[in-house]
Amino acid sequence: MRIDCLQYANWSEKIFRQMREGGVDAVHVTIAYHENFRETVLNFEKWNRWFEQYPDLIMKGQWASDIDKARETGRTAIFFGFQNPSPIEDDIGLVEIVHTLGARFMQLTYNNQSLLATGCYESEDTGITRMGKQVIKEMNRVGLVVDMSHSADRSTIEAAEFSERPIAITHANTYEWSPALRNKRDAVVRAVTENGGMLGFSLYPHHLKDKSDCTLESFCEMIARAADQYGTEHLGIGSDLCQDQPDSIVEWMRVGRWSKEIDYGEGSATAPGFPPMPQWFEDNRHFGNIETGLRATGLSNDEVAGIMGGNWYKFFADNFGPKSQT
Repeated sequence: MRIDCLQYANWSEKIFRQMREGGVDAVHVTIAYHENFRETVLNFEKWNRWFEQYPDLIMKGQWASDIDKARETGRTAIFFGFQNPSPIEDDIGLVEIVHTLGARFMQLTYNNQSLLATGCYESEDTGITRMGKQVIKEMNRVGLVVDMSHSADRSTIEAAEFSERPIAITHANTYEWSPALRNKRDAVVRAVTENGGMLGFSLYPHHLKDKSDCTLESFCEMIARAADQYGTEHLGIGSDLCQDQPDSIVEWMRVGRWSKEIDYGEGSATAPGFPPMPQWFEDNRHFGNIETGLRATGLSNDEVAGIMGGNWYKFFADNFGPKSQT
């Protein structure tokens, strides 16, 4: 089983076919960065059209059992998520609405301070806000997973401890391996995993040691060290693949409508575009390289199978439905 818990590609039939060639059974796709509720609904509509156009390649995923259905029928199940809480605007009632529409992950922040928490680019982290605590409770109730991939340290630790259900960092790496702003320090990963949560490892070059020149061996050794530190069962892949996207999309991701200036983020001050992917992972056909690399570190077949998809499958099964009342 292969599950990728974060992609934001420029979707096309070519990419859907590459998913099938790579044996990718499920992908969590970003359908909102800075969109408001109505704009996000339009993105749901866009995906509905793709499900109609390519019914032999992709299907909508809402529950872990949909991954079983996708595997049985040779398709990829698509799960939706937001990289910002902007789709719920300032209305807690929209949490249940977006879950009903099919959203299964929502980041509490995207780099900046939000109504809910602090992003990793802010100089001061004030933690989870009053509204943030109420929204986490509601997300727990309906089965919308708290994602802290772009959040600051204190906010992430507080979210992991406050949430009554496990949370996720869907796409990041360990800070000790590559000290990027977006990568996660030991105390942060520990707080998430000790509360039952998941860390998905990112292939986005700004998050990698040696960036685009990162080797497969280095990446897989980082995962193997994390397995020793935090337990293999809490680890998966969240590639952050942004395949075929124009550089203008980076500007939308980082700037949205909140600034009139270019926010270069973790990239070069003169190159705000997408960096080249490492040669061993350029698209969905290359997941087998990661599997091979993980085996070479000495991880068992069962451990590798968990990291490649089995752990996310269990997490989906446990956390996408309404909270048990018992």
